[in-house]
Amino acid sequence: MNKPMTKKRSLVFFLVPNFSMLPFSAAIETLRIANRMLGYEAYTWRLASTDGLQVLSSSGIGIEVNSSLADERKHLGGENRPSMVLVCSGIYVEDFYNKSVNAWLREVYNRGVSVGSLCTGAHVLASAGLLTGKRCAIHWENLPGFAESFPQVDVYADLYEIDGNIYTCAGGTASLDMMLNLIDQDFGENLVNRVCEQALTDRVRGPHDRQRLPLRARLGVQNAKVLSIIELMEGNLSEPLSLIEIADSAGLSRRQIERLFRQEMGRSPARYYLEIRLDRARHLLVQSAMPVVEVAVACGFVSASHFSKCYRELYNRSPQQERAERKLTLQAAR
Repeated sequence: MNKPMTKKRSLVFFLVPNFSMLPFSAAIETLRIANRMLGYEAYTWRLASTDGLQVLSSSGIGIEVNSSLADERKHLGGENRPSMVLVCSGIYVEDFYNKSVNAWLREVYNRGVSVGSLCTGAHVLASAGLLTGKRCAIHWENLPGFAESFPQVDVYADLYEIDGNIYTCAGGTASLDMMLNLIDQDFGENLVNRVCEQALTDRVRGPHDRQRLPLRARLGVQNAKVLSIIELMEGNLSEPLSLIEIADSAGLSRRQIERLFRQEMGRSPARYYLEIRLDRARHLLVQSAMPVVEVAVACGFVSASHFSKCYRELYNRSPQQERAERKLTLQAAR
């Protein structure tokens, strides 16, 4: 059924310093193409920042905005009231905290305006208290730190999530998929297909499609048994399984698993398991303010000293040095 060609939505893209250009531009370009296919401006948008000044993206490109937070507060009560606000962020989002932004987002939501995020913007929505008890999506790299910081939020490694009036996406090209869902709601499948043809994308991905490449492609491993064991390991990082438990689950002997991992991964299963636990620890160290001892426990280490020893052996620096270097990088980015 054809839906009426009436102007549907006005959007505000709120830019957080170090926002990611790819999801931001993909979202806007998808809407621009939809307007072109329709022959009129069904979607309008403006860009906003805290102070109304230019915002630097994570790639160092500065983007001029149309309004400030103060302007947007005024717009809520007038003819320029938006129908949707999307928070655009990227790296270092954990260090962005602004009470005025949080209050504005709550006001926007309470007035019935749809609220959403691109890439890591779910972190800002959660800080504002808008995601408690809600489903949301965030970039896979930020998921461990986010889950530890906001245990009251149901976060998933999905492309995007729509929970009531809240839209969140994982970033990258997933913002295109979320915008296509929006266009489908407003104008139907025919327009979505025309936009896809213009954007040279051959399919519309669903919200629960995977963010990352399958393990087979990501690791270059073909052996199904090894892949199933790695999935088992990745699902049990805080309470590591013993090799005996892994062997029982895989239906193999310990010796067979040892041989398979030497052949396929170039290391023992114990070493590989340790490395993926330390990789998660590294994400938590740079994405959260969790004490080192809590990071250690969250990644299955029995003591902070053992964790530090293993971390230093793999990364040639201590967990404390990792966090200190991250702070220096953040200061330089500012």
